[in-house]
Amino acid sequence: MGEIHAASWGAAYAPLFPEDVAKEGIESRKTRWHARIADGEGLIMLGFVGERPLAMSWSKPSETRPGFTEILSFYTHPDSWGSGVSAALMDATLKTLRTDRVHLWTLRDTPQSRRFYTKCGFTETGATQTRDFGDGNPLAQVEYELKDGA
Repeated sequence: MGEIHAASWGAAYAPLFPEDVAKEGIESRKTRWHARIADGEGLIMLGFVGERPLAMSWSKPSETRPGFTEILSFYTHPDSWGSGVSAALMDATLKTLRTDRVHLWTLRDTPQSRRFYTKCGFTETGATQTRDFGDGNPLAQVEYELKDGA
């Protein structure tokens, strides 16, 4: 999971940060999943191409939107971008959650992820927030949701 997260984050998000922050961000993503898996909190799923895991999702009940599940992480290794593993994993994640009241946040300036979520049936809510990834430069995020059979 760490390799999927690090490679995807590095390809999609690292260009938005100074080089030293990007490098630390990539490295930290390789190991942060050990604790999350050990905690057993939320639903973690993997998508495979053949025998190789190349996509991952992590979701749990939303802390900010009662009655919704939040997808906190959804990443696909760049080696499999365009392969269909992302769409298959999103479909499996949503079926496993057994709810159509799901939301997520993504960076405003990542058109690839925004197109993907729209293609999966999510719509923008109009809500925005900023997130500081540790470099003191908050980046804008937009919220997407899937609800009521959308």
